[in-house]
Amino acid sequence: MSEKYMKEYEAGYTPKLVMEEASRCLLCHDAPCSKACPAGTDPAKFIRSVRFRNVKGAAETVRINNILGAICARVCPTERYCQQGCSRSGIDKPIDIGRIQRYVTDSEDAFKMNILETKPLNGKKVAVIGSGPAGLSVAGILAQDGYKVTIFEKEAKAGGYLRYGIPEYRLPTEVVDKEIKRIQKLGVEILLNSPVEDVEKLKKEYDAVIVAVGHSKGKVLPLFAGKRFVKTAVDFLHEAKRRKGNIKVPENVLVIGGGDVAMDTVTTLRLLGVKQVTDVVYETFDEFKASKKELQNAQEQNVSIIDGFVPVALKGKKVVFQHRFVPSKLEVKADLIILAVGQYTEAGLLGFEVNKLQEATNAKGNVFVCGDIAPGGEKTVVYAVRSAKEVAYAVKKYLGGK
Repeated sequence: MSEKYMKEYEAGYTPKLVMEEASRCLLCHDAPCSKACPAGTDPAKFIRSVRFRNVKGAAETVRINNILGAICARVCPTERYCQQGCSRSGIDKPIDIGRIQRYVTDSEDAFKMNILETKPLNGKKVAVIGSGPAGLSVAGILAQDGYKVTIFEKEAKAGGYLRYGIPEYRLPTEVVDKEIKRIQKLGVEILLNSPVEDVEKLKKEYDAVIVAVGHSKGKVLPLFAGKRFVKTAVDFLHEAKRRKGNIKVPENVLVIGGGDVAMDTVTTLRLLGVKQVTDVVYETFDEFKASKKELQNAQEQNVSIIDGFVPVALKGKKVVFQHRFVPSKLEVKADLIILAVGQYTEAGLLGFEVNKLQEATNAKGNVFVCGDIAPGGEKTVVYAVRSAKEVAYAVKKYLGGK
């Protein structure tokens, strides 16, 4: 069943369809969709370019504003951001901005456009710890302005959660590889298998150090600690993507959690051929944290989703749940239990406490924080890009740049 997992879930637009969709745009003067984009990708401008058949101009708008444009086009929960701001919503339905952006970046790749350029090196060196979306973005932005950037990545391949967490059917590895190569062409050096345990040495060797480690570890509820038949969603998704879906999974799996990671997990299980997938969620449907698109994907795969329950007891492989508002209980027995109840970072290994890192953008001398561990914002790829742009500005200001 790995074929289903490896095939991109949503088809891209053809030239005819993308023109039809772009023609629905009202060309709003105040561009509410652009104002609603956390990364400032400016969808109003690139949709206008597509509408007037200027795909290269559209690609320039996307890529200059969002260095991970091809990735965000696929994984951004657009219904919470740009599409929520779309004026077309009051008439019929919002413009499918994500798929238009995907068409633009796919065209950029197909026609081998070289949009991003670099300035001469300015003599300043910057170290970035972590090659997830925030680390890659900030490195690429600074490299364009002449900074010599080196990324330190503890894994054997770059990409962080982009490579090891987001399922293949949503974000093909091929797309991640191409985005990374584009950033490396700007002069960014990526040192693999290079964990950093203390930043003090880097602080002396580099003019600025950016900590961009993500929330790469899955949380485990005390009730399930140490159980061999329990694993975290992060570990499961990592294994599924690393092995391209070729993993053995029992036919009866219980998932606990209701965010995007949980939806990725249950959909992946079904695409891998698991017959019975049950998802029990703390939130009720009106509180749901997952994006509508990811929830819809799970429902299309016939996942059983039960909302409003909290796990209170474990009897062997049977989990007892208590409803949050109604005096009722639920018991679910499964051969495998996967927890999607949040993630955390191991930033403490760097010699810093996470809460101290979050106190300010410039937390300790020439050390900056970026991405998941930075204060504010949602833990999404598009917010990682936004954080990268903000930190790149702070670094340039700190180092005396414009």
